Amino acid sequence: MLSSTRDDKPSSQPPASGPIHRQLSRYESQKLRDWNTFGQYLNNQRPPVSVTQFNFNHVINFLKYLDQFGKTKVHHHGCAFFGQPDPPGPCTCPLKQAWGSLDALIGRLRAAYEEHGGSPGLNPFGNGAIRVYLREVRDSQSKARGIQYKKKKKRKRINGENPNNHQIDRKAMNGGEATSSNTLRSPVSS
Repeated sequence: MLSSTRDDKPSSQPPASGPIHRQLSRYESQKLRDWNTFGQYLNNQRPPVSVTQFNFNHVINFLKYLDQFGKTKVHHHGCAFFGQPDPPGPCTCPLKQAWGSLDALIGRLRAAYEEHGGSPGLNPFGNGAIRVYLREVRDSQSKARGIQYKKKKKRKRINGENPNNHQIDRKAMNGGEATSSNTLRSPVSS
């Protein structure tokens, strides 16, 4: 409750006690929501599975469970629209989670696991079986939907620098001497 001054105007000072909440980024919010959803999934298993005792099999089963909430049409081999990116009509093939969504989810859960005290070396979300499962999902969806997923090519490093850093020509800023984007020099330094 806001405190009031003598003439009943609200005080501009925050209350003395109470938790301070920082605004989470969209990514952090989604990561927390995903972690809580996974924890609830484990809790609903019979018998319930502790967050400290799950393994990669639980993760794969969780990904399969999520398919029922998917929005991506994945055609069966027998479907007339199998392999067509834009089918001309409706069919009875199931909706599933898109591969990219599952891949991003695993990335967030992998990070959340470590933030909640899990060991990076023992992270079930980083298990090879998860990568194999995601690759199989990607390949099957690619064939069924007629959309090829292309792996992004990594750019080569130039002189040991990360090519993803923004390259800015600082020639004019540094008296005609070009510098890399990683080392900013003050115009007054010698």
